[in-house]
Amino acid sequence: MGREGLIIGGGASGLTAAIAAAKGGARVTLLEHMPRVGKKILSTGNGRCNMTNLALSASCYRCGEPDFPMKVIGRFPVPETLAFFRRLGIVTTERNGYVYPASGQAQTVLDALREEVESLKIRVICDCGELTVKKDGARFFVRSDSGTFSGDFLILAAGSMAAPATGSDGSGYKLSKAFGHSVKKPLPALVQLRCRGDFFKSVAGVRTEAKVSLYGNGEFLCEDRGELQLTDYGISGIPVFQVSRFAAEALDKKKKVEAVLDFFPSIDEGAFFALLREQQKYLAGRTCESFLNGIFHKKLAAMFLKQAGIRPAREVSELSKRELSALTSLIKGFSIPVTATNPFEQAQVCMGGVKTREVDPSTMESRLVPDLYFAGEILDVDGICGGYNLQWAWSSGYLAGKSAAEKGK
Repeated sequence: MGREGLIIGGGASGLTAAIAAAKGGARVTLLEHMPRVGKKILSTGNGRCNMTNLALSASCYRCGEPDFPMKVIGRFPVPETLAFFRRLGIVTTERNGYVYPASGQAQTVLDALREEVESLKIRVICDCGELTVKKDGARFFVRSDSGTFSGDFLILAAGSMAAPATGSDGSGYKLSKAFGHSVKKPLPALVQLRCRGDFFKSVAGVRTEAKVSLYGNGEFLCEDRGELQLTDYGISGIPVFQVSRFAAEALDKKKKVEAVLDFFPSIDEGAFFALLREQQKYLAGRTCESFLNGIFHKKLAAMFLKQAGIRPAREVSELSKRELSALTSLIKGFSIPVTATNPFEQAQVCMGGVKTREVDPSTMESRLVPDLYFAGEILDVDGICGGYNLQWAWSSGYLAGKSAAEKGK
């Protein structure tokens, strides 16, 4: 008979690990403390499930060991992932490298995984409550509200602390530490940034193309460009999510963090100044109230004028070159202090987690405890937006499940 295995966590990585282990001949018990498995999958890709991305590279991930994520993904890469889901009946579609189920629904992916788990006769225990774990000899024992379970191997796929409403409460870190593993402090990532400024309420709800550059104690950290969303407390949107993990890390180190926004990133300052001079020529007979309305959202235009100290009732023709230059600098380099990230409740993923140097990337097996494996977000690996975190879940889960089931064969 095959090996007997336990998996803690019924998210994307845990479900994939369970399927891979069962297909490898193992008898699998999956433990999940939520009423049903896979809830977090439903929120991915704004409910459409951005399954993966065709443009995968090491630069898309952050990890204590930079080459670790791609070593793992290389053993279950995108083509194999897509083939895995095709065998589950899922047809995919691709838009600019972003891969989604053709149905446009995350529920499709979750249903396919659940049906495969049922077909493979994987035992699923939900609402299992708080767990305690130990290893006695060659066997692992997991005590839960539903009883005590044992197995030849244990896969920890319990997620991180991000989006706890979907089941990720950080309990997996405690279980990892029980086996002697080190955990890098988890911090929110792919999350909104809270900023200081008395103008935010006046522009809340505005979306606009922008470049977001992040600085810590005056040192450049990173930048990204895309659709910026302004809120009543700060900034959101994809470019903010992409830089947020660096903000979280800098803030945790008590650094002074600043976001510099370029509200017209398609041209440089000189060209934008020329654009404003041209705008002044065309609108010479009008008031400044409408000066920027043909370039920016009306709320943004009004805010820029106020920040620049330009009265809306003034005539456009009165604006001096110095004022246009100052307005250019403001719009192209709008600096705001970042005071915090939003909490784990709003974060899509975490940075930090079980340190990867303690895990073998060729198998996902612990380097400290034989037959203990890890998968998914519990590890110190976080990707950028765009399907990269789900690919990490599929790859690490599949590799852990397959390796655990086939060990010794």
